[in-house]
Amino acid sequence: MKKVYSEFILGDMRAYYVQDGDTGSMELVLLPADRAYEVSYREKPYPDSLVQVKLAGDSYAGGYAGGRTMRQSVSVQNLVFEGQEVKDEGAEDGEWETGGTVICTSFSDKRGYRYRHYLVWKKGKKSLLSHTEFENASGQAADLEMLSSFSLGGISPFVGADESGCFMLHRIRSVWSMEGRTESQLLEDLQLEPSWGGHAARCERFGQVGSMPVNGYFPYAVVEDVKSDIFWGAMICHNASWQMELYRRGDEAALSGGLADYDFGHWMKTVAPGETFVTPTAILSVCRGGGIEEISQRMTAALEEAVDKGPESEQTLPLIFNEYCTTWGCPSHENICAILEAVRDKGFSYFVIDCGWYKQEGIPWDVAMGDYRVSKELFPDGLDKTVKAINDHGMKAGIWFEIDNVGERAESYRDTAHLLQRNGAPLTTSMRRFWDMRQEWVQNCLEERVIGTLEKYGFSYMKMDYNDTIGVGCDGAESLGEGLRQNMEASLAFIRKVKERVPGIILENCSSGGHKLEPLMMGECSMASFSDAHECEEIPIIAAALHRVTLPRQSQIWAVIREADSPKRIVYSIANTFLGRMCLSGDVTRLTDAQWDVIDRGIAFYKKAAPIIKDGYSRLYGPKVVSWRHPEGWQCLVRTQGGVEHEKKDGLLAVFHSFNGAHDGALEVPLPADGTYRIEEVYSDAEADVTVEDGRLVCRIPEDMRAVAVLAEKI
Repeated sequence: MKKVYSEFILGDMRAYYVQDGDTGSMELVLLPADRAYEVSYREKPYPDSLVQVKLAGDSYAGGYAGGRTMRQSVSVQNLVFEGQEVKDEGAEDGEWETGGTVICTSFSDKRGYRYRHYLVWKKGKKSLLSHTEFENASGQAADLEMLSSFSLGGISPFVGADESGCFMLHRIRSVWSMEGRTESQLLEDLQLEPSWGGHAARCERFGQVGSMPVNGYFPYAVVEDVKSDIFWGAMICHNASWQMELYRRGDEAALSGGLADYDFGHWMKTVAPGETFVTPTAILSVCRGGGIEEISQRMTAALEEAVDKGPESEQTLPLIFNEYCTTWGCPSHENICAILEAVRDKGFSYFVIDCGWYKQEGIPWDVAMGDYRVSKELFPDGLDKTVKAINDHGMKAGIWFEIDNVGERAESYRDTAHLLQRNGAPLTTSMRRFWDMRQEWVQNCLEERVIGTLEKYGFSYMKMDYNDTIGVGCDGAESLGEGLRQNMEASLAFIRKVKERVPGIILENCSSGGHKLEPLMMGECSMASFSDAHECEEIPIIAAALHRVTLPRQSQIWAVIREADSPKRIVYSIANTFLGRMCLSGDVTRLTDAQWDVIDRGIAFYKKAAPIIKDGYSRLYGPKVVSWRHPEGWQCLVRTQGGVEHEKKDGLLAVFHSFNGAHDGALEVPLPADGTYRIEEVYSDAEADVTVEDGRLVCRIPEDMRAVAVLAEKI
């Protein structure tokens, strides 16, 4: 017989700790605060556990679980509930650890292993933080093969036995230059229906293996109870291999996740007697209604506090100029000075010198990184003169590094004693090898080459690129996966050292565009390169999709302007940046006054829209766009001022994009029902027909591949 052991109201969420009377297993059930959990609803033949662990040598679960999941193993069955501590504090200093509730649930087993699961809520938040600690209080080493950051059970207590079509799994896929595509599937389509005899475990395990944490999927999952309109969401904060698991061995489902386990990511961790291992943090939330936009933005809002504490200059979302799509990896003092004159007094706050500043004569930029000696050919007087020119034009100077990697033409490429190894050989991809970030020698070397360059020349912005992945892992630890985890932990430690040594530095998180857009790195950085789709038609599709997994104020979107661009094309490019942070590049030294007029109007519009981009709530409208590469149809991103954790305000931003065919030219989206709106300003390449009609915003776009942006206010 199961019973509710404890219950907590955490803002508009309710956490139930439900204990099975036969096994003692403790399950975590999250519900909207206005919904009650009925413990007598039905008994579960396979009670779940809020801690999922697998120790080497312990038996796997039955039901053909081997190779598919490590959940519910004998390691879990050995857990004995010890107790629960709750800490409630005032909300004075704004830290996650205070101003809310910390729930610590403890377990042990007969071998002397101790487990502590933490669920943390901060006052005013609509999300929770979850992690697990493993303490080895035995007399011998323990080998962890899996330890979850979270496990949510009881999904869903409002669906009857054998009801079908009631559950959906929403995931967000990611491939290079097409990041952020939402995938929604019924559990039946994933073959997660219970079997006739309840025997075989059903599990959909997915994730990412390697040092690009958003290469394949985002560390994100949402489970929807379609019948009750309830959404459970989770995101994992980790910069290496991770996994999520949707598990079902009865009528209800469980969602868990954390580090990629031994089967999935070749991860095993030896914990010595007296040592403790802590999992990555997961962000959790639950809500009723609002679709996946609501549950997603509840989770991304967890990062607002960290970003608010970032550099002061970032709080107004200033404009960036990056010269990469102007010089294509060949920046020089001469061409940078020409660019600076072209963008003088245009309103840019940051000027970023991208890749190539270090390349030696005859060696391409993408195989030369690692040594980082300033090119005498490109910068004969050094970088001092160039940085001064940037500063003299009223901008902060930024510079590009690929910190962790070395190119095949760099001297460092042959320094194999300080590079990662796998199976005794240097870990090599097509053009790169990787520093062993765990080594003190490497940390000291990078302090000199990276931090030394920032300090010497007075750079206040650093773009951190990362153009390949380590894959499953590296030598030097108990397992390849643990080697990877340690290396990426050391990489993060170096980034934190940069922030310590260069106070107030603006950090751009870039991994071939969008492959490091996970919450841990996003919490450390001011912004990120949203994608490498620099000049593609699909930019607005990617940029709008990413509102579900990143804060738009952190999503740097490029407008690459070419001298042959028509006003229509320029507006299409500039309007894309209203979906995040504006970054300009391209043929700026060869544009006409008429072209600059279109850009200038867009910059002025962006500055007015910035408060809504910074603090807003997004809704995406339009038919499904099947091909992102060759888009047909239309979309409109409507963002209202005031996010999910903020008081609603009066501003509204709508960004319309028509694609190819499949629309009649009259694009309509609903306006918020809490007031009447009037149009304040429209940005387009020509006179745009935009009206407010019966609670709808109507934009008539007679042409394909055209953009119209609208600012409106409530009256």
